[in-house]
Amino acid sequence: MQYQDDQVYINRIVKGEAAAFGLLVDKHKSKAFNIALRIVKNREDAEEVTQDAFVKAWHALKEFRGEARFSTWLYRIIYNQAMTLLRKKKLPVQSYNDEATEWLEPAALCTEMERLHDREQKKYINEALSVLPGEDANMVSLYYLHDCSIEEISEITGLGQSNVKVKLFRARKRLFTALNRLLKTEIKQLI
Repeated sequence: MQYQDDQVYINRIVKGEAAAFGLLVDKHKSKAFNIALRIVKNREDAEEVTQDAFVKAWHALKEFRGEARFSTWLYRIIYNQAMTLLRKKKLPVQSYNDEATEWLEPAALCTEMERLHDREQKKYINEALSVLPGEDANMVSLYYLHDCSIEEISEITGLGQSNVKVKLFRARKRLFTALNRLLKTEIKQLI
């Protein structure tokens, strides 16, 4: 389905056409769910966060001023809902050692990754993201998988742009280390 610009749907909703909100949900539900899943790391919780965020967006839509894109505004709501759920449940956050030993140079890792089939790449990247703390996985997902800019991530997370850059840098290092660990046996067989 070819979607229209978000503002078209918002204008229709504000004029009383509630069904247009369903189109907004359809347009953003997959990305919204993925953002929630990266943070809470649990399918059921991610579904709850996504649903709650859409309900919250529905109720607050008349207050949407359009200063940011609708998607940025929505993903900020999702991020906040997910963080609230984590605080309520006090879900364990897996820490990751920044100083993990690196056994393969980044260039060699990239070369070997290129040899893997696309599906296997996605599998390993998703596995690596799943072992990162929620905020790290979310930063990497927003930037690389969802093509959000530093400014948009800043708006979504409520962090300053320089803080986003630092967190993204550290998250990339942790992702690299996680990929190194996951692919260690795979790459040794290829070399």
